[in-house]
Amino acid sequence: MPDASSKESPQNGYEIIIQPSRGWLRINWRELWEYRDLLRILVRRDFLAKYKQTVLGPLWFVIQPLLTALVMSIAFNRIGGVDTGRIPDIIFNLCALLPWSYFSQNVTTGAATFTANSHLFGKVYFPRLVVPAAASISNMFALALQFIVFVAFYLYYAFSGADIHMGASVLLIIPLMLLTGILSLGVSLLIAASTAKYRDLSHLTPVLLQLWMFASPVFYPMAKMEHHPSFSWLCWANPMAPIVEATRDILLSGGAWATPQMPQMLVTSALTAILALIFGVAAFNRAERTVVDSV
Repeated sequence: MPDASSKESPQNGYEIIIQPSRGWLRINWRELWEYRDLLRILVRRDFLAKYKQTVLGPLWFVIQPLLTALVMSIAFNRIGGVDTGRIPDIIFNLCALLPWSYFSQNVTTGAATFTANSHLFGKVYFPRLVVPAAASISNMFALALQFIVFVAFYLYYAFSGADIHMGASVLLIIPLMLLTGILSLGVSLLIAASTAKYRDLSHLTPVLLQLWMFASPVFYPMAKMEHHPSFSWLCWANPMAPIVEATRDILLSGGAWATPQMPQMLVTSALTAILALIFGVAAFNRAERTVVDSV
C-alpha cells in the first residue's frame, strides 16, 4: 500500500505551479503557447456562437456592414451632399468599413472580457489574455468575409467604368489590418480593465465607438477634415483616421496617398497602437488579480 508521500508527489515528473504575475507588463509567452488548444477552441466558439440559431448565420457579418454602407451613402452622400469625388459612394463607404468594422468588433468583444467571462474565470485557471486574443483572431474571419463582398462590388464598378484601381501596393493592406488589430487589442484591454471596476463603462463603450466612428473619415474623405482648421487636428490625434484613409487609397486609388502627410500619420498611429497595447497589457494584468472578486 503506497504511503502518503507517494500520493502527494507529482506523477511522471510533471507538476503545474500557478502563481500570480510579478509584473504588470509580464507576459508568459510559454504559458500562452501551452494553451494554444484553448485559443483555437475560443476562436471557433466566438465565430460560431455569435450568430448561432439565426437564419442567415455568418452572413450577418456581411449584411451588417453592407446595410451600414447603404444607409450612410443615402444619409451622408445623397442627402447630406458629401462628395466622394470620382469614387462611387457605396464602394467608398464599404472600403472604409473594412478596418473600422474590424476595429469596433475587437473593442466591443474585448472590452467585455471580464464581465462576460466572470463565471468561467471563477472556476478554472488559464491565461486571461487568451480571451481577447481569441476575439481578435475570430474577427479576422468576419473581416475576410467582408473583404470578399468588397471585391465583388469593386469588380462590378470597375467593369462599369468607375475610376478605381488597385496596384501592387494592395499588399500593404496586410500590415494595415495588423496595425488595426494591435490598436484595437490595446484599447479593448484598457476598457476591459476599467470595466471590471466601473461597470458603467460597459454602457458607455458603444457610445464612445459611435463618436469615434464619426470622428474618423469613414463616410467622408479626410480632405473634409483638413479643410476645417478646428477639426484638422483629429487627423493626427485619431489613430484610426490615417488607417481608414490609407485603406481607401490602397484599394481604390492604387496606393496614391490622398495627403502627403499620410506616411508620417501612419507612423504616429503605429506608435499610438504600441503604446495602447503596452498600457493595455499593464492595466489588464493588474485587473485580473482581483477580477473574480469584483465582477
